[in-house]
Amino acid sequence: MRALRFDRFGPPDVLHMQEVPDPAADADHAVVAVRAASINPSDVGNVAGRFPQTQPPRTPGRDYAGVVVDGPPEWRGAAVWGSGGDVGFTRDGTHAERLRVPVASLRRKPERLSFEQAACVGVVFLTAWIGLMEAAGLRAGETLAVIGVTGGVGGAAVQIARRHGARVIGLARRAPLPGTPAAAVEVLTPPAEEAAAALRACTGGRGVDVVLDCVGAAMFEPALAMLAPRGRLVAMTSRGQRRVSFDLLDFYHNESRLFGIDSLARDLTAAGQVLDALAPGFADASYQPPRIDRVLPLENGAAGYRRVAEGAPGRVVLVPATTPPD
Repeated sequence: MRALRFDRFGPPDVLHMQEVPDPAADADHAVVAVRAASINPSDVGNVAGRFPQTQPPRTPGRDYAGVVVDGPPEWRGAAVWGSGGDVGFTRDGTHAERLRVPVASLRRKPERLSFEQAACVGVVFLTAWIGLMEAAGLRAGETLAVIGVTGGVGGAAVQIARRHGARVIGLARRAPLPGTPAAAVEVLTPPAEEAAAALRACTGGRGVDVVLDCVGAAMFEPALAMLAPRGRLVAMTSRGQRRVSFDLLDFYHNESRLFGIDSLARDLTAAGQVLDALAPGFADASYQPPRIDRVLPLENGAAGYRRVAEGAPGRVVLVPATTPPD
């Protein structure tokens, strides 16, 4: 089969197409013909060498949707979707014509989603779900602030929170585009130094129950200042500087909580369990998949990676030429 590979770390130009042996099924593993696989910013960072667990040569890629072509009889021919923090890092990834996955990780693709749409869901919705529902335990009637609401994880968080009965206030550098999830909620666009005051002004001075910080670094202290008593802050990135400081007295007097989450800690099988929790929302149309910026053939993978590195306004999806777009 053909796969997108890198033999050394570097910019997207180190990626190249290569013929590699077809993966094989066994008692515990199935083989999926990849119909579509999106490119995440973490995939770009992986190729660049930002993750010490990755050792080239490697096929990158985390998210996928496809059809099972070998494995248990009950799964053969099934349309499936998946994602994982191991795939593309410690095992060969989804940017290939075929993918070997644990049978325990297989999950049927929601019928409402095309293969391209399903391939865009994984990382962004997994991260939002883990942060809101597993770490913070967001409840109906609570108020959530999403810093970086116009991004992929932010858009997923809006949909998850609204489906579970929470009020959402977004914060961003600019107003959201019409038709995006962020456009359905109140979005504030103050400078970072005024963000906490602006947030408190629209909550009657109380603050919010949960903050999902999709920006990190410069927004860490403002995020803490947004919390209502016993509020929970979820941190998931460290763009820019890695170290932050905050007023410990204010932190413990407010009885604030701080959670760190890492979607890379969920392998294909663990990620499948989160997809189980997400699937009903896609089945009843409560959740909409991320916007697709463009669909490219697998052999144009390096160009797709450059597009993501430059800040594509939507998801970039790779499609093997042997499996035409859905």
